[in-house]
Amino acid sequence: MSKFEARAHLKVRDGQLEGFKRQASEMMRVTREQDTGTLAYDWFLSKDGTECEVHEAYVDADALVEHALNVRDARAVMFAEFAYDHQMAFYGDPSPRLIALVNKIGVDAKWFTFLQALEPATAH
Repeated sequence: MSKFEARAHLKVRDGQLEGFKRQASEMMRVTREQDTGTLAYDWFLSKDGTECEVHEAYVDADALVEHALNVRDARAVMFAEFAYDHQMAFYGDPSPRLIALVNKIGVDAKWFTFLQALEPATAH
């Protein structure tokens, strides 16, 4: 596994869906303009608009640290005003910097190490 992946799950505060969407757009803008190692940052909203999943991929675990530092102000607004119940799942080998950051932020985190992957079929 050459990249590092993460999944975030968060809930939208009652009556704050439009603000949530605006703040998600701000986080995307910052990511596009400032991140150097982000491969994917895809946001998915539940049909009823009460929950969100963010699928993230980075060149390595330290690129996730860079991303987190870049979006920290926008993320602070997101959780102060529009979202709550932030949970993360990480896939791959974390760096010491990432572990320290997750511990500092205090997010509910689960860590998964790589086991196996489907290899592409070979042509016969």
